[in-house]
Amino acid sequence: MIRLLFVHDDTLLRCGLTSLLGAEVDIEISSLSWEALTRAEPPPPGTVRLADVTCPGFARYADETVRQTGAEDEHGLVVLAPAGRPGLLTRAFEARALGYVSKEAPPERLLDAIRAVAKGGRYVDDALAYDFLSASRMPLTPRELRVLALAADGAPVPEIAGELWLAEGTVRNYLAAVIRKTGARNRVDAIRIARSAGWV
Repeated sequence: MIRLLFVHDDTLLRCGLTSLLGAEVDIEISSLSWEALTRAEPPPPGTVRLADVTCPGFARYADETVRQTGAEDEHGLVVLAPAGRPGLLTRAFEARALGYVSKEAPPERLLDAIRAVAKGGRYVDDALAYDFLSASRMPLTPRELRVLALAADGAPVPEIAGELWLAEGTVRNYLAAVIRKTGARNRVDAIRIARSAGWV
């Protein structure tokens, strides 16, 4: 029996997919919102997690996973991702996801991914293959992405500098590098480009 935890903030979608997947004889599913997950007991080892990379909660989960470098992940992670936003796949990969399924995929493809990951394997939806190639060409360093993400949230240079323990001149240099590497006209344009690609 596969233990599956589906985490999503949209109640209607969460209930609908829980009903669909719960009809499978080999899957025992539970579901939570991202907020509820922060208060819940950790699921048993071997539980497969299913998450949508477009949820804000997933971004926080991914960041925390990346910070826990070297930690053993006892939960196989399957992600639902939209096509055309390769940055989201990069974030999921850094969070040690093993399964990647397009949000436009039929249910059978999602079930294949869940079963593959439950057995310790990997699964990549063909519909996301081009996005993986695009993600490998992402030009920004992790530090540049972090600076850009804070700027995208509206933080001014002094606040970014304080958050990351950097000099303000260093933050400006990072932002200038981001603008140059993305081919943007200015900081606002760089944020638009990065958001459309799913980098921030």
